[in-house]
Amino acid sequence: MRILISAGEASGDLYASRLVEAIRARHPEAEFFGCAGPRMQAAGVRAVVDARSLAVVGIVEVVGHLPRIWGEFRKLIRAARAQQPDLAILTDSPDFHVRVAKRLRREKVPVVYLIAPQAWAWREGRVKTMRATVSRLLCIFPFEEEFFNKRGVLATYIGHPLASVVKPSLSREEFDARFGFAPSERLLALLPGSRHGEVARHLPVVIEAAEAIQREHSITPVLALPPGFGASLNTPGMRTIEGQTWDVLARCELALAASGTVTVEAALLGVPMVTFYRVNPLSWTLGRWLVKAPFLTMVNLVAGRRVVPELIQHEMTAGRIAAEAGGLLKDPDRIAAMRSGLADVAARLKTERDPMEIAAECVERLWECNTTK
Repeated sequence: MRILISAGEASGDLYASRLVEAIRARHPEAEFFGCAGPRMQAAGVRAVVDARSLAVVGIVEVVGHLPRIWGEFRKLIRAARAQQPDLAILTDSPDFHVRVAKRLRREKVPVVYLIAPQAWAWREGRVKTMRATVSRLLCIFPFEEEFFNKRGVLATYIGHPLASVVKPSLSREEFDARFGFAPSERLLALLPGSRHGEVARHLPVVIEAAEAIQREHSITPVLALPPGFGASLNTPGMRTIEGQTWDVLARCELALAASGTVTVEAALLGVPMVTFYRVNPLSWTLGRWLVKAPFLTMVNLVAGRRVVPELIQHEMTAGRIAAEAGGLLKDPDRIAAMRSGLADVAARLKTERDPMEIAAECVERLWECNTTK
């Protein structure tokens, strides 16, 4: 079994690496190559393209990176032609992978798409391309399966890959001892994003908000970043912890979180939060009118109601973030209600079986179907 597998950002790299492990448990001889981040490479995927080169968000932001992204796209397609995989697994990053799927269709490579594009929220036109190019779509949110099946895309809900794995690696006592916090100290997690562009846009506002919150409440801000980010940032006096987001979340009382995968992680850990996001103003102007979803934070979309505050674009100011956070810190009843809503979200994302086992079965069936033709 030779599989082309591709992911374009940190969360996709995590999900794809776990799927590689699940497939390898069934087929130890399986070979994997493609667009891989550090986790996929550690799982044994041979990187034709480094996934970190594709991690760009925003209509305008991506323009300056297009020549490099186009080069990586061509490199991946050349590898597919040369190595003739039995099938391909494309993970998230639809701006890149929907185009890859079209090219792989020409090469007669069956495509499994892991993590459905958010066509239910915007750019529904992608559904037509997916109907023509994707053999099986694997959905991680419960409402997606019906949406895509109704539109002719063969979709299966597998459950959220993080639902069974998000847990701290340290106890509260171990965390405090390692990082020097007092047992009674209250922590405020600052989570500005997982991409360099996100962190650059969000961090100054988030730090300003944290300072305002600290003036009103006895709470210690802790900046939680992906591995390797801290060295490139100028954050004097700010407690920074890299590569241990789940431990920081589990220890904190409240989180200020960029809208994205980390809000799902916080929900699974039951952590109250204020969410935010900001893109280039032109990207917002060009893209906002295309969005049909009632909410922009996944926690609220899964719940079908506003469980957590979401401060998007011009609403994302230090004053607004501090006001929302301060209101929560002053009101135990609001905190309790939010925790209840987050527990409901977590329950909706869990399945009886490991989502990656279900995904591996789908991949195996597609492979068997094509090898017996």
